[in-house]
Amino acid sequence: MPRSTPDASHARPTLEAVAARAGVSRATASRVVNGGAGVRQPLVDQVRKAVDELGYVPNHAARTLVTRRNGAVAVIIDEPEIRIFSDPFFSQHIRGISRELVLYDVQLVLLLVEGSGDFDRVTRYLAGGHVDGVLAFSLHTDDELSSVISRFRVPTVYGGRPGRPGTSGLPVPYVDCDNRGGAREAVRHLASLGRRHIAHIAGPRDQTSALDRIEGYFDVLPDGDPALVADGDFTAQGGARAMAGLLARRPDLDGVFAANDLMASGALRVLREHGRRVPQDVALVGFDDLESVAETTDPPLTTVRQDVVSMGRLMVRLLMDRLNDGTGDAGPVIMPTELIRRASA
Repeated sequence: MPRSTPDASHARPTLEAVAARAGVSRATASRVVNGGAGVRQPLVDQVRKAVDELGYVPNHAARTLVTRRNGAVAVIIDEPEIRIFSDPFFSQHIRGISRELVLYDVQLVLLLVEGSGDFDRVTRYLAGGHVDGVLAFSLHTDDELSSVISRFRVPTVYGGRPGRPGTSGLPVPYVDCDNRGGAREAVRHLASLGRRHIAHIAGPRDQTSALDRIEGYFDVLPDGDPALVADGDFTAQGGARAMAGLLARRPDLDGVFAANDLMASGALRVLREHGRRVPQDVALVGFDDLESVAETTDPPLTTVRQDVVSMGRLMVRLLMDRLNDGTGDAGPVIMPTELIRRASA
């Protein structure tokens, strides 16, 4: 029995059909569909309407040949998987990146790096030319991930100041917040409340954000007692351990600046366990203003806000500028921070 011929009504819509429906040339329809510039907005709207009405889906293989693009960006996070999926900072950062990539019709490819053992895997993936660019954040100063990335000359934008310079000698594009200035504001606020023994729970010293926040603390307290500084790891458990150590060394402390909200939440729990009232006995300030943490602690947390979602979106825009016209190499973009006052200080 002869094989039946497919019904033409179910044939996959073509770019020619989109152009005809929109009343434009095929070249114009192609520029709109492939994200090209130089098309007036009314024509863009006509083409997009035709795409929706016909249910047109671009041929990815053909599109790659024409544009020499894969339509994918790698997001590389240099942290253990358990931390990435438990820390709301990362979910907010990825949310901002994802929202912006959607506007460019670009796929997000998530690559998790738990240590140097994963470098070979990342190297092979980047060498394979599977992505058009890289967004990388939470890098550590004692590893060579930034060098691994730059080896392949893949357009890259970093989240946070990289600890190692790029190999090209050009300014490294990155997006960060004013970590040092935000830390100064937090400590000044505690001092303005009359607190005289202000402690700092620092983040990991192999990350530039933590180092900048330590410097901000000492900008305000240049003669501060080193016994009032304890190292944490940006987790609630690390904040709890640091707080317990601080109370053992300096039971007279009356203020605490924690380098992120999760550590502040852990510190708050330990203060309560030791019978210290917040803010009456010890005033507490965090950093990040993660809604799922800062607004749900008891009392609600005074903290330094950085707009993590907007930072992710800006990283994408800088990367797309680099991909589209070679711009975006001007160096860092530092976003402002803001002290959000709640009941803990």
